[in-house]
Amino acid sequence: MDGLGRRLRASLRLKRGHGGTPQDNPGEAVKEPERAQEHPLPNFAGGQHFFEYLLVVSLKKKCLGDDYEPTITYQFPKRENLLRGQQEEEERLLKAIPLFCFPDGNEWAPLTEYPRETFSFVLTNVDGSRKIGYCRRLLPAGPGPRLPKVYCIISCIGCFGLFSKILDEVEKRHQISMAVIYPFMQGLREAAFPAPGKTVTLKSFIPDSGTEFISLTRPLDSHLEHVDFSSLLHCLSFEQILQIFASAVLERKIIFLAEGLSTLSQCIHATAALLYPFSWAHTYIPVVPESLLATVCCPTPFMVGVQMRFQQEVMDSPMEEVLLVNLCEGTFLMSVGDEKDILPPKLQEDILGSLGRGIKELKTSEEINEHVSGPFVQFFVKTVGHYASYIKREANGQGHFQERSFCKALTSKTNRRFVKKFVKTQLFSLFIQEAEKSKNPPAGYFQQKILEYEEQKKQKKPREKTVK
Repeated sequence: MDGLGRRLRASLRLKRGHGGTPQDNPGEAVKEPERAQEHPLPNFAGGQHFFEYLLVVSLKKKCLGDDYEPTITYQFPKRENLLRGQQEEEERLLKAIPLFCFPDGNEWAPLTEYPRETFSFVLTNVDGSRKIGYCRRLLPAGPGPRLPKVYCIISCIGCFGLFSKILDEVEKRHQISMAVIYPFMQGLREAAFPAPGKTVTLKSFIPDSGTEFISLTRPLDSHLEHVDFSSLLHCLSFEQILQIFASAVLERKIIFLAEGLSTLSQCIHATAALLYPFSWAHTYIPVVPESLLATVCCPTPFMVGVQMRFQQEVMDSPMEEVLLVNLCEGTFLMSVGDEKDILPPKLQEDILGSLGRGIKELKTSEEINEHVSGPFVQFFVKTVGHYASYIKREANGQGHFQERSFCKALTSKTNRRFVKKFVKTQLFSLFIQEAEKSKNPPAGYFQQKILEYEEQKKQKKPREKTVK
């Protein structure tokens, strides 16, 4: 672990900036992954800048040997007039990013064919906020063998569908000239990130094509805008997804193995999204770079993705209480053994029944996302949705959670047994700390589902009396 710590500090450790917001100080500290403590992907009301940087990362041959080193060959915008401390922070951030754009290692050879991949990574700041790297890796146009390169957009906003479309536009312009990218990204930088359900339209000129109008629409239901469940459904059965969810709820170690970077990042983001309204508060690395593979030996909880080429190295690592998921084969290579028994049996049946009902009729990604997420949200509604009634408030508004009474309020013994374990997790602790600070329950999607469930229970009681 000492070697891992040194590598992480050398490549990722950045000092805290002085003054300004994370958006103003893009070089704020990136923590070591094992200490990441905040929400994977925040929701945004709109109005923020779309991005902080657009980078092109290329492979450059090292002075000695045949290895290649990922290097930033284009950066927009260029930061000027930075204070010395800010400049050092920016340099450290920009030094860390190439590692995640080419997590496969340094052994490359020029290619004539290479499948384009869209993936993402997450860097955690000292203040707990997270920056997301949206990446498109492809073989640039040209004759003969050549090396792939990565377009990387750094943003603190989680909205994968929107940024995938932006990467499409960047890729299209890069095939013409880097000079054509600049006005498009400048226009995007000056535009405000839209509120849920709203659209931003950009005007962009392309040589030989004329002026184009590009519309970027944000999904109305913003709590799922950072995820696409299709990959997870393609790789695993409902029963396996449920077992992974159970492991995540108890904050165990979860490793995903896959060939493609896109599959890894999509599946790990989907798994984290199943925890809504709770947020994974531990190590969270969608694609682990080769130089950081020792992360899988960490004693603390983690959720990471590893490329299949490193499977043996992972299998040979000393690990305890790990769920190792092979996404290529749809199998568990390692497990604790009790994954089927963590969640209450009746609620497991409810989730599986809901997931299987009408899945074949779904067409759009939005429909699939809502269909998959819904049963897991209902699981939390049924087990912990009564939390607000057990926060007692002082005269100043500060709340205190009554844990014992909260657990006793559950009439089902199996539900109570599960909740007694769940309230001890950091997932629940962070959630309840925010609720204690807030004088009113948040008016979000989870609260809406709680109110709907309570209304259904009220309507059900008179019917039950009539039947009796």
